[in-house]
Amino acid sequence: MFQFPAHLSFYSRKLMRYVFLTFIASISLHCAHSAAADPNIERRLPPPGINIPADQLSTLTTELQLLKADFASVKSHERDADAAVFIKAVDYALLHNEFYNAKDVQKAQRLLAAGKERVAELKEGRSPWARQAGLVVRGYRSRIDDSVQPYGLEIPANLDFRQRVPLVIWLHGRGDTATDMHFIDQRLTKHGQIPVGDAIVLHPFGRQCVGYKSAGEIDVWEAASDVLKNYQIDMNRIVLMGFSMGGAGAWHLGAHYADSLVAISPGAGFAETARYNNLAPDAYPPWYEQLLWGQYDVPDYVRNLLNVPVFAYSGELDKQIQAARVMEEAYRANGSELPHVIGPGMGHKYHPDSLKELLRKISTEIDTGLRTPKRVTFQTKTLRYNEMFWVQTRGLREHWRDARIDAEVLDKGLIQVTTKNITELRLTIPQDASIQSIEIDGKTISLRDVDSADAVVDLKYGDEWQLFDPRQKSDELKKRIGLHGPIDDAFMEPFMVVTPSGKSANSELQRWIDFEQQHFVDRWRALMRGELRIKRDIDVTEDDLLTYHLVAWGTPETNLFLRDFAKPDVGNPMHWTDETIHVGTQQFDAANHVPVFIYPRGERYLVVNSGLTFREGHDRTNSLQNPKLPDWAVLDIRQPPNEFTAGKVVAADFFDESWQVKDRVISPESRSETP
Repeated sequence: MFQFPAHLSFYSRKLMRYVFLTFIASISLHCAHSAAADPNIERRLPPPGINIPADQLSTLTTELQLLKADFASVKSHERDADAAVFIKAVDYALLHNEFYNAKDVQKAQRLLAAGKERVAELKEGRSPWARQAGLVVRGYRSRIDDSVQPYGLEIPANLDFRQRVPLVIWLHGRGDTATDMHFIDQRLTKHGQIPVGDAIVLHPFGRQCVGYKSAGEIDVWEAASDVLKNYQIDMNRIVLMGFSMGGAGAWHLGAHYADSLVAISPGAGFAETARYNNLAPDAYPPWYEQLLWGQYDVPDYVRNLLNVPVFAYSGELDKQIQAARVMEEAYRANGSELPHVIGPGMGHKYHPDSLKELLRKISTEIDTGLRTPKRVTFQTKTLRYNEMFWVQTRGLREHWRDARIDAEVLDKGLIQVTTKNITELRLTIPQDASIQSIEIDGKTISLRDVDSADAVVDLKYGDEWQLFDPRQKSDELKKRIGLHGPIDDAFMEPFMVVTPSGKSANSELQRWIDFEQQHFVDRWRALMRGELRIKRDIDVTEDDLLTYHLVAWGTPETNLFLRDFAKPDVGNPMHWTDETIHVGTQQFDAANHVPVFIYPRGERYLVVNSGLTFREGHDRTNSLQNPKLPDWAVLDIRQPPNEFTAGKVVAADFFDESWQVKDRVISPESRSETP
């Protein structure tokens, strides 16, 4: 049977497949129909580059293959990622045609030379770059997909590597063409906007251009973790800064992880979705997508920012001053004022004097250092973001609704707590506090019988708040930390794609599965800059089941991991036969519909028939790179996949907090959740 070469990009294979099927069409009208059914989705990120001369292409390809072969001998070295990032950068540039002017060939040559030098040094048991000052590029292997991801460092010239120093995390702006190769070249040749001083400056790659969301969010912390492993960093003096897309990242990462940061300084960017995109209510997307704005819309997390110093910056004439204005409103609504430095007469860049003022403010906070506050304000809409200093929520009454915990250590040996939309929480009592009781939502709970050495208090709401022991295992299925949805949540942790070993008797359904499965592979590589772990269902091991979320494609007929969904009354939220898909009280023709959903599988997720739910059409602005589907949906595949959706959404909803189908039917086109 004819097969396309594995090294060709998906888009090249699609073109070849079209040509091949068009030829066959002269013999078979059926094959002509198959070719026409394949959608053509244009890739936005990264955009296609220019054609480089054939001789240069040949030389780069040959040198790359030689370097790959040489690298194989050091691949198990603890610092192999520091060399592998150079190889991957050129490999992806060739694979996706990421050359945007003639001089980019020289960038590729410089990176190959740098990679070759590092491989040679690793062979000799040396890694001199690990104690190099100035501009340094390093890499790590991501837990999400085992991909190597680069990051840049600026190391002070006279750094004493034995002394703990502050870390400034700087988030770069949007760069549609700033792929691995271009990012690394810049980090080797250009200093950033922030003077190094006595601190190490970290430049995360952020998976290039996803607004520091999804795997890009995790990249920031994985890169920071690698820096903490390799350098002496003062954990109480970590600063987060960024500008433009990086400013947007500083807003939402700062709001989600404020308790890890001594200061936060977002510059320009965006802070939420609707107002930034000038959306009128009658142009809002479906109700569930509006709720999912709550993953990254910073006003929904503003109370977290009240715990640490935040210094916003905007150019006076920059339209993206809008983000800081929105956040000023959010601060005032919570009885506070946002420090906002405005560059006089400036557009979308720093005013030199304003930057000096910001750095003075940040320097003061670095000198003071991060301290555990006696009063904590915490706000969230999902258990993905569940902790602020010594306060942790472990259960919500309902996801994607405003949830709050305000807790304060009083001088009377009392912790006073008020909550909203919280069913379970944990307090890790500060070490210098002598606490005898907790007053929570008006009820006083004595701690006299609690082991004082534990210093951890767990509270759960039934008919009223009470102490409980979380070590007492329960078989109760519920949304909890690490298992709460939506579909896209699985792609922020280690996962494995599980392809079906069988083929569906429904040719149109099989064509959809084949296309969407491959679309996920190629989109992840191009957008998230990594390779997916992929196994057939029959090859998945017990260790895989314990280690990874599974992303299973197919039907109960074709994929072993979907077989149980064909069985009625086994506790699954869906019953899926050859004829019908049952979801709660709704039924759909299985010949023309596909369910996509996320559901617990032991301690891990099972995702069915879905990759990232934001697609190429949403890549035009990072503010739209948000989850687009809730916990489950049913797609009518008679509408072919396009740049916005994998099919027509005919039903969609969140599971309740017990992972059950909600007893309601809301039109997916509705802008309101009210039935």
